[in-house]
Amino acid sequence: MQLEKFSIRKRSQSFGYAFAGVIRFFRSEHNAWLHLAATAGVVVLAIVLPVSGLETALLVFAVGFVWVAELFNTCIEKIMDFISTERHPKIQIIKDMSAGAVLLAAITALVTGMAIFVPKIV
Repeated sequence: MQLEKFSIRKRSQSFGYAFAGVIRFFRSEHNAWLHLAATAGVVVLAIVLPVSGLETALLVFAVGFVWVAELFNTCIEKIMDFISTERHPKIQIIKDMSAGAVLLAAITALVTGMAIFVPKIV
């Protein structure tokens, strides 16, 4: 199989599709707004409280981890809804596990944020 020749135009298109996906995500998903509020809170705390470079990196990764998990969860839910609009126990398990991944990512981010910010506040 031969690779397609590199094209700046095609790469630009792929970025366009990716940004369109993010915009669609914000327009259609209520949880995106909750995550955005939490992200804004982290950014404000990181500006107000002195954080090191390592702490900043940890916060960026923790927040990014939640965003990626939520986007994948949304994709999985949409795929499952496309497969069947009827309630099905196996589809429900898939959706629940996907949502569980977001929950674990959010708990990880919360613990990371607390480990960094609580000592600075106390």
